[in-house]
Amino acid sequence: MFENPIGIPTFAHIQKRGKLDMLITLFYIFIVIVAVQLFYYTVVFSKFSFAKNQKITAKRIPISVIVCAKNEEENVVKFIPLLAEQNYPDFEIILIDDASSDTTLDLFEEFEKQYSNVKVVKVVNNEAFWGNKKFALTLGIKAATKDYLLFTDADCYPTSKDWITLMSSQFTLHKTFVLGYGAYEKVKGSFLNKIIRFDALLNATQYFSWAKIGRPYMGVGRNLAYKKDEFFKVNGFIDHMKIRSGDDDLFVNQASKGSNTTCCYAADSFTYCEPKTTYSEWKTLKQRHVATATFYKPFDRIQLSLFFISQILFFIVPIVLLAFQFQWIIVLSLIGFRYLFTWIVLGFSAGKLKEKDVMYWYPIIEIAFLFTQLNIFVSNSFSKPVHWK
Repeated sequence: MFENPIGIPTFAHIQKRGKLDMLITLFYIFIVIVAVQLFYYTVVFSKFSFAKNQKITAKRIPISVIVCAKNEEENVVKFIPLLAEQNYPDFEIILIDDASSDTTLDLFEEFEKQYSNVKVVKVVNNEAFWGNKKFALTLGIKAATKDYLLFTDADCYPTSKDWITLMSSQFTLHKTFVLGYGAYEKVKGSFLNKIIRFDALLNATQYFSWAKIGRPYMGVGRNLAYKKDEFFKVNGFIDHMKIRSGDDDLFVNQASKGSNTTCCYAADSFTYCEPKTTYSEWKTLKQRHVATATFYKPFDRIQLSLFFISQILFFIVPIVLLAFQFQWIIVLSLIGFRYLFTWIVLGFSAGKLKEKDVMYWYPIIEIAFLFTQLNIFVSNSFSKPVHWK
């Protein structure tokens, strides 16, 4: 019995009613969460996932390819010749040695003798900008003689001799930023590698989609191009020089906008680099990226936070509902409905970015990735990554 003879609810009745109210509230919260997720995937991310293949019209825009390296002797031996062999009529390569302590500078100087279009910029550490890549890049950009700049990292390489042709083809009179895809090599039998490449896939789907909507918020320095004038319009990296990371995403977040930004996602325009091989190394890298994102514009911080929170809650809230078997048929249906749409949208995106194999493991990879993100968020809340001066 839940009521006494005079009709006053007992404590047990109040408890039961409170639990029911809580479950009803959680159920409606779950519906809102699914709606938010579907908005991102079907309204925002579909802009890239279902976009038509790009038309490539080769141009003869003068290009400066800029590579900044610090103690990268093994990589520059392998990858700089691939840049020098690009099939493009008018380009130079700016090799920036960021105060290396190995033979990187010596190798750069050999390349300068070997290739007529290679120019070396030697950076000596100073007290104000000790070890700051943005300072080194600034010197390299100033040394560039071409009007358009194309960036990659010293540990990255293009898979095609038409990389410059494809990236430069997207420049127009008004489109002065070109966002490219920086992929990671596949490592057979490595589940961590699949998580890392899923992260790259999801990030690219996000920043390509928002750029297509007219709200670009980031790019990756492994594959990014912009007109030199854009750099000097905002005084380069001066507004965030003290933040060691962000020479790519913070700069794009500050200087790019819908009217001047486009994307290049033709398969031969990708660059590749070797991924981290241990979870701790990758987590450290992700911590820096997540911390850097806290300096984005307010709208970008909000939309990224909303997406992340909705992802986490999508896995937590239904566990409670299913544990009490509350509306379990509807809850399971919503879970299946959400996965159907996300699998389709990300599947098309993965096809464009040559990452189809990660989608075979999608639900498992997504769960592992999300709880890594949650771990990073908690870690960053207590201690900031070491990337401020």
